[in-house]
Amino acid sequence: MEKIAVLDSGGQYCHLIARKVRELGVYAEILPIDVDPAELAAYRGVILSGGPSSVSTPGAPKPQAGLFELERPILGICYGHQLLAVGLDGVVEPGTTQEFGQANIHVQKAEPLFTGLPATQRVWMSHGDSVAKMPTGFEALATTPDCPTAAMGDLKRGYFGFQFHPEVVHTPHGSEILKNFIVNVCGCSQDWHPEDRVESLVAAIRAKVGERRVLFFLSGGVDSTVAYALTVQALGTEAVHGMYVDTGFMRHGETDAIEKAFGELNLGKLETVDASDTFFGRLEGVTDPETKRAIIGKAFVDIQDELLEREEHAGHDWLLGQGTIYPDTIESGGTSQAAVIKTHHNRVPHIQELIAQGRVLEPLAEFYKDEVRALGKTLGLADSLLWRHPFPGPALAIRCICSETDSAPLADAEIDALAGRSGYRGFLLPLRSVGVQGDARSYAQLTVLWGAGLDYAKALPLATELTNRFRRTNRIVLALTPETIEPEDWKIHRATLTRPRVELLQQADRIVTDFLHEEGLYDRIWQCPVVLLPFSRGAGETVALRPITSVDGMTAEVAELAPEKVQALAARIVALDGVDSVMYDLSHKPPSTIEWE
Repeated sequence: MEKIAVLDSGGQYCHLIARKVRELGVYAEILPIDVDPAELAAYRGVILSGGPSSVSTPGAPKPQAGLFELERPILGICYGHQLLAVGLDGVVEPGTTQEFGQANIHVQKAEPLFTGLPATQRVWMSHGDSVAKMPTGFEALATTPDCPTAAMGDLKRGYFGFQFHPEVVHTPHGSEILKNFIVNVCGCSQDWHPEDRVESLVAAIRAKVGERRVLFFLSGGVDSTVAYALTVQALGTEAVHGMYVDTGFMRHGETDAIEKAFGELNLGKLETVDASDTFFGRLEGVTDPETKRAIIGKAFVDIQDELLEREEHAGHDWLLGQGTIYPDTIESGGTSQAAVIKTHHNRVPHIQELIAQGRVLEPLAEFYKDEVRALGKTLGLADSLLWRHPFPGPALAIRCICSETDSAPLADAEIDALAGRSGYRGFLLPLRSVGVQGDARSYAQLTVLWGAGLDYAKALPLATELTNRFRRTNRIVLALTPETIEPEDWKIHRATLTRPRVELLQQADRIVTDFLHEEGLYDRIWQCPVVLLPFSRGAGETVALRPITSVDGMTAEVAELAPEKVQALAARIVALDGVDSVMYDLSHKPPSTIEWE
């Protein structure tokens, strides 16, 4: 069987590369970056993934030297592109301008990788370092204004490097570029077709569980619903017990809707546990995002342990079932080299211990959201369940931003000057949000733009330029109402996770969800997180809207909703008692993660 090896440098998109190759009809396997080169002789070609490191850092991941003696085609992507350069006799240096997000490359030589493609095309960048000197025998295949070696190649040896990411959907011609490599360069015939995934997953579940039973924790979201349905199909309703924990951080009416939906599925018993007092009690006074996630994860584990102990007392041997999907494991540092972007609640240390003991069943852990939906369709689940917007396990707890102290906005002359060129004003807020820049976690401050309306043609390029140029910020928001925010009149006030704040966020979230359905927008976007942050002229709150488009959640773009409709929505939200302003998140992923925390 023809196959391609994807060597893992810790990049957030490593599995996405393998998935894209498989979609093109060629089998792909992921191997460690330092795999013995002798093992690669069975592969038609090698792809070096991106990664969070700098090639100049001591101990940074790198392949064994024998890789370049294999006489196999090699494609380096992002960090892998730089590894290819320094692994031969090239030079990599910090770039004069970092590139995060969309860029346009200009093709200098079409064959063999850009054959039949536009001379100028859009790609997705996420890097700080660049190849300053190409290795001997290489030539530039494509450039950008800020990166003269956006693509390079040694056509005689079949070695190629891309500073951009062809594997993400935001590189429109990425699949065609990868196809040119695996077909035109590696000589693969595109004759691999995967077995029916439902049948193979059912067999895997039965093999893992054996005679034991599964206590399956459900959030009501797409992932856990499909995983639960798949497990019930494999084991039957008697061996699977569904459990839904109401944390108190769910969306308005969520618990009732979940109980009704699962009652109609005929998938066995669903038990609901009201644990809101436990979660609010443990999170009292906590403001740090990672601490919040860890506490939420531990609370889930404690509740799970109590329920597992209850079942074990009844004489049953149980596994813990979860709806974990691949992006959850990637952002939690799930592969050997992967950087931790944020710890997902189902990847806290105790869960990791249970995984190591073989006591956790995660049938979807290697799948992406779109693949999960396809599996659900095969299982016969309704579109109304499969196409619900993704919702994080910690729920609104990570959309309710907290602050330990009162603080003032931070004047930033450089940011304000750059914003001024597009007709805006700008300042920093001493609130940090999670991002991913150059395949590594970033935890940087929030930039607020104000003084002009929602003009995507001006605001989106400005947001990209701000995050590319200034590492101190990784998320950009625009004030919708009021349009003018004089920084000296506003402040961040001390705020924690309280029931009144969460209830206010639930009201705002309900308004946004109703609006999306009313305007026929719900099914046209990936999701729209609604975020509450303690920024106001007094003791009120700001609500931030985060509508995005995506295919798999690994990358995302800002959804350009009609400005007049957005303003009407903002007016409805600001009418809530306790809301002082409404803002619009202008940040792509990368550099910002979809969720703020």
